[in-house]
Amino acid sequence: MTQSSLILTLIGPDRPGLVRMLAELVAERGGSWLESRMARLAGQFAGIVEVGIPATEIEGLAAALEGLQEQGLHVTVQAGADAPAAAAQAMLLLEVVGNDRPGIVRDFTRALWACGANIEELTTDVRSGSFSGETLFRAVARLSVPAADAARLIRGALENLGNELMVDIKPAE
Repeated sequence: MTQSSLILTLIGPDRPGLVRMLAELVAERGGSWLESRMARLAGQFAGIVEVGIPATEIEGLAAALEGLQEQGLHVTVQAGADAPAAAAQAMLLLEVVGNDRPGIVRDFTRALWACGANIEELTTDVRSGSFSGETLFRAVARLSVPAADAARLIRGALENLGNELMVDIKPAE
């Protein structure tokens, strides 16, 4: 039986049982939950899920997911794409912490792009600094990079953004 990869994106008011409802719909159609990222953001549940499902069940799953609209959960379904064979890339784990300011995400992602890094996964948050009380921005990113000296280049590019940024880069596991 041919398996297909689907990417589901979800957003709606947060409440207990949303993930369970989604998991039941996938399992009822013989699907496998492959990978997901989910969070509560500003009172909303937001998520992205990759599922593997028999090709014959795609339409049935899509119809069942439409039924979740009545409960306030907006779901989009996108066919997964076979990734082209990539050139050998090193993987790095990057952590950036600094004083929050407008444009900080734009600035640090621009620096990563200029170094040829691809963001595979990104998590950000802001919180109050324990000593200063100032708002601190924190980002953790998993990067694929083309060059052996990418860590040095990225560190230099990020440090040029300002002395207040603390940058930690290590090989990703």
